[in-house]
Amino acid sequence: MFPSGQTLPERLEERGVSRRTFVSFCGVMAATLALPAAYRTKIAEALSSVTRPVLIWRQFQDCAGNSESILRSPHPEVAEIVLETLAWNYHELIMAGSGEQAEAMSTQAVRDLKGKYIAVIEGAIPSGDGYCTIGGRSAVDIARDVVGNAAATLAVGACAWDGGLVQHGPTEGQGVQDVVPGANVVNLGGCPHNSANTVAVLVHYLTFGQMPALDQYNRPLFAYGDLIHDQCERRAYYDAGLFVEAWGDEGHRKGYCLYKMGCKGPAATYNCPNVRWNGGTSWPVEAGHNCIGCASPEFWSTMSPFYGRLPNVEGFGADTTAETLGLAVVGATTVAMAAHGVGKAIHSRTVRAHDSSAPAGPEPPPPGSAPTDTVTDSAPTASGGEPPATGGEPPATGGEPPATGGEPAP
Repeated sequence: MFPSGQTLPERLEERGVSRRTFVSFCGVMAATLALPAAYRTKIAEALSSVTRPVLIWRQFQDCAGNSESILRSPHPEVAEIVLETLAWNYHELIMAGSGEQAEAMSTQAVRDLKGKYIAVIEGAIPSGDGYCTIGGRSAVDIARDVVGNAAATLAVGACAWDGGLVQHGPTEGQGVQDVVPGANVVNLGGCPHNSANTVAVLVHYLTFGQMPALDQYNRPLFAYGDLIHDQCERRAYYDAGLFVEAWGDEGHRKGYCLYKMGCKGPAATYNCPNVRWNGGTSWPVEAGHNCIGCASPEFWSTMSPFYGRLPNVEGFGADTTAETLGLAVVGATTVAMAAHGVGKAIHSRTVRAHDSSAPAGPEPPPPGSAPTDTVTDSAPTASGGEPPATGGEPPATGGEPPATGGEPAP
């Protein structure tokens, strides 16, 4: 627990983070995890009572961008909450110790807390001979030891997920799951990862004791379950056939769709348009640059060239302009109206043909003649009345008497 029996909110308040800020953070985490708002209270209760779990953050062949992403959060209270909730026993970028002293911290945690700590791996793991040794141990050996004994592992960033840019280089960099198959790994793709998603995964684990639901790539569904194309504020321009044709043109200044400039949004899944960056201020597409699909599998290969447009995307198509789209809609409406008119004409002709082919009823009596009563076995008549007509119009009831010259029927 925290020093002197303090709860996390008490410790945070001592550090200048108010109770209201803490509860607000829990609400943000519930929203990020796509949980009902009522879970804010459950998250707050869990974080208030949790025993500080140990976290070991190991960096291998990386640019430190993922560490920077989580440590340079524009909301200091987020970093405070995460740092105060977890015991960061090893993170070479921020720890005071170095060399043998630092490595001893990692080794001791793995030995004494087997199956109880959380591991975070940043960067690809070099598997080539002689590349990346730390304290006389290879990166592969350290990764297998740390990941293999962890309760759960987060692979943050594209390189830790599948080897990233360096997988085809001389170091033969690999992702965590390739080096430690069968490990309990959550992949948080992105270049870099979004700290909001990583913190949300940690909060979910601390609250519920398990990782959130994952997709086929072991990425959390709350963050990677929807196409960027379907969340993008420029989607309406795509559907309207309004595209940026060149950087800096009028369409670019007006915020038109960047699909023709190579945007990979129609093929990439990520919650980037919702959680955004820089404190929710913006994200690459809103800033005027195309999405490069950095959260997609092996995006350095599958999404290249980054400025080449994707083929065969469902929708109206990138070659459709607003003018042609409007004409198409008008044309479709005209065709529909014409079809409706033809259908009505055919229906009217059919009704008339049906009426003309029906068997004729008895001829009406000539003007001035007296009606003749007829009795049949099959159709008894009402006393003193006309027999029911067969095939013709039924006699009018309560109408005008027969015209000109005849006596009314008795």
